[in-house]
Amino acid sequence: MDWNPAVIWLIIALLLGLAELTTGGLVLLALAAAAALTAALAGLGLSLPWQLLGMGVFSGVLVPLAVWVIRPRFSPRGVAYGTTGTGVEKGHTYTTLKRDFDGASGIKINGDFYRLRVADSAEGSGETELPAGTPVIFESFDGTTAIVHLAHPAPDSRATHDTE
Repeated sequence: MDWNPAVIWLIIALLLGLAELTTGGLVLLALAAAAALTAALAGLGLSLPWQLLGMGVFSGVLVPLAVWVIRPRFSPRGVAYGTTGTGVEKGHTYTTLKRDFDGASGIKINGDFYRLRVADSAEGSGETELPAGTPVIFESFDGTTAIVHLAHPAPDSRATHDTE
């Protein structure tokens, strides 16, 4: 088999396309398309510097096109891009959970469990245990602890008395 530059670029395009199956971000797919177009340049007999320039130009056009134009068409409506902790969750209401193995109170954000601390005026003195099912509003992260405040004021258990 003749290992000319066009075949090498096609192999690179194939590997990038296969790697895209593990990410789903469409960046590697755009790079695969750029490598395939570069294979066409190599097939036309252009030298390596022109092939690399072509790869750069094709990547510079196709990657932003894939990220800003094509990827949003495959995302459900209302999804804010960003990872957990970038602020896209701020102000959303969550329901508290108790973790199975240690009974810790927390909330699930994007499928991940975060211990919670109720925001308080005194630094670090916020409550960390709430009953499961309590609605809270997420404010921010302090490390891996979710800082929240109660969505509805909890009834004061000291104010209710049993009368018998």
